[in-house]
Amino acid sequence: MRILIIDNDTSSNKILNEALNKKGYQCDIVERLRDGQYYLDIRHYNLVLVSETLVDGESSDLIKEIKTDTPKTAVIVISDKQDNKNEIEALLAGADDYIRKPFDIDVLIARIEARLRFFNFNKTIKIDDLTINTDERRIFYKDNEINVNGKPYEVFAYLVQYRDQIVTKEQILHALWVDPELVTPQVIEVAINQIRQRIDKPFGITTIETVNRRGYRFSYPKTIIE
Repeated sequence: MRILIIDNDTSSNKILNEALNKKGYQCDIVERLRDGQYYLDIRHYNLVLVSETLVDGESSDLIKEIKTDTPKTAVIVISDKQDNKNEIEALLAGADDYIRKPFDIDVLIARIEARLRFFNFNKTIKIDDLTINTDERRIFYKDNEINVNGKPYEVFAYLVQYRDQIVTKEQILHALWVDPELVTPQVIEVAINQIRQRIDKPFGITTIETVNRRGYRFSYPKTIIE
């Protein structure tokens, strides 16, 4: 899972990053809202941890954008303010949790993991006749198990996760490859082709639609793209 931290407290960020890395989370850290927006434009995050006030503005507008664009992304606001009014405003803007400084790092991580569990509790996704078991990395169409492994499976599961959105090649690369800058976008085309050969073609269905000049979208059952 990938977490974006937007905070200018460098010492706290370092400690939190190390603790989350030990638990298997991938973290990106920035100190400004505009840099956070840049990362949100190229990557999908499971959770965003954002300071309420930063040098280039308040977090409320960014929170609203996150919840509009990727409603399944959890947002936790961290704040050094003690006024309950600020907490209410953050929650009304769409934040899922609010924690005040100074905080215990173990408590913050526990709250992060609680939010991630809440947003990822459904390990079996069923869409019409298609079933994806994300725990066991297995795909079924009706009663037929489909052999899709490795990166093709990861690409497929990722598009299913963001099935209400058009996903760019760059977003897929940054989400699924450790060193995306060393990989060409052609690897995604190969993965998509394998998905179509193993799922779409044998069963006469369409699961992944190519959106010209924009990317891909999960399209089963068939959806209309404007």
